[in-house]
Formats: sequence, C-alpha cells, structure tokens
Amino acid sequence: MIELEKNYVPVVWVTGATKGIGLAIANSFAIIGCKVILSGRNKTQLEINAGRIIDQGGFALPIACDVTSETSIRGAFANINKKIGDVDVLVNNAGVTVFETFDKTSIKEFDSIIATNLRGYFLCTKMVLSSMLKRKKGHIINIHSVAARDIFYNSSAYAAAKAGALAMSRSLRHEVRKKGVRVIDVLPGATETDMWNKSIRKKYHQKMLQPEDVADAVVSIYCQPQRLTTDEIVLRPVEGDL
Repeated sequence: MIELEKNYVPVVWVTGATKGIGLAIANSFAIIGCKVILSGRNKTQLEINAGRIIDQGGFALPIACDVTSETSIRGAFANINKKIGDVDVLVNNAGVTVFETFDKTSIKEFDSIIATNLRGYFLCTKMVLSSMLKRKKGHIINIHSVAARDIFYNSSAYAAAKAGALAMSRSLRHEVRKKGVRVIDVLPGATETDMWNKSIRKKYHQKMLQPEDVADAVVSIYCQPQRLTTDEIVLRPVEGDL
C-alpha cells in the first residue's frame, strides 16, 4: 500500500463526479479514507452524492465547476484551498461526446467536446500542478478512453480530444516524473454510463464495464507502493470492444 504521512488525510479532487465513472471514483477514494471533492455542473446532484458519502462516514465536499470555463475552475480551486487545503490527487474525468459521423458533427459539438475532454484537462491540471511540484508529491490521474488510440465509428471528434489529452499527459509525465509528481493515464473500454443511449446499454449490459470496475482500478493504482508507479493502463471488457 502507498505510504501516507502519519495522521495525514489525502485530498482528492474528482471532476465529472455527478454520475458514472467520476462518482464511482469519488466513492472509492472516500472508502479508503480520503477527503473527496466532487465537482461537476449539477450542484444539486453533487450535494446528493456528497451527502451519501458523509452518511456512510466519509468526507465529501461538493463544488460546482464547469471545466470548460477557466473562471469556474479558478473559483473551484480557490474554494478547495480555502476549505480544505492543497490537492494531493486530481482525477480528470469530466467528459462529453456525440456519436456522429465526421460529416454530421457540428462545429458547436466539436468545440464542446474539445473544451471538455482536452482543454478542461489542461486547465484543471494547471491549477494543481504548481503546488504539487513545490511539495514534490502528487497524483494526476487522467481518465481517457480506448478511443484515444483505437478506431471507432462515429467518434472522430471524441477520439481527437482523447488522443490529444493522452499525448499531453504523456508529455507532462516525462516533464515531472523526477519531481515527485505521478501522471497516470487510464484508458477504459466501453463502460455503462449515460454517455451511451439506453438501447445500447440494455443490449450490451452484460458485456460492458461498470463504473465501479474503473474506480477499483484507479484506487488500486493509487495505493501502489511508493517505489512503483503505473504510467498507463488499458481496461477492456473481457469479450473485447462492442
């Protein structure tokens, strides 16, 4: 297990924590005793999620944040520093997509996907990185997708954003790995979340990963011994892609 400072409780910031993979990751970090910040755009749902963690004896702080807005991210980060302190673990998870051909993908949809899945990762990472480098410790865990490296129909904009985020993350890891900061890339395959429509989820329910599967992998990586790190991990359903 990871060696924690005596009596020190790690602070974990999870973006896109209103539902799906982000919520599952927040729950899993709370279970192992971390202070968890749940952020996303739906303040009401964040408060419900945080309340459930608190009811189970955990620590959770809901903070509304739109990762496409630098102003919103700065406000959320300032709020975290004021109420809790430094962020030890950032989980970049917030993501959106549309399942459309390149030809039918609108410029508005493309901009939204890039803003959330790529620019949002950049902005949130910028917020926490300086403090991590100063303290010579920290984890930045980026939830990508196998679409970052494999070909899928009707996902050109999403693939571009995820591939860009993965390339950015790999470069960052090379820059900071000798400075005490770990950058970890997680590439899940098809996971049963609201990103998929109901008919797809119903048809492939038995085949898809569950959000908790991804969360278990993330927390397991975080809990590795200090002498060990995982740079990149691909998670797939046993039967392969849909």
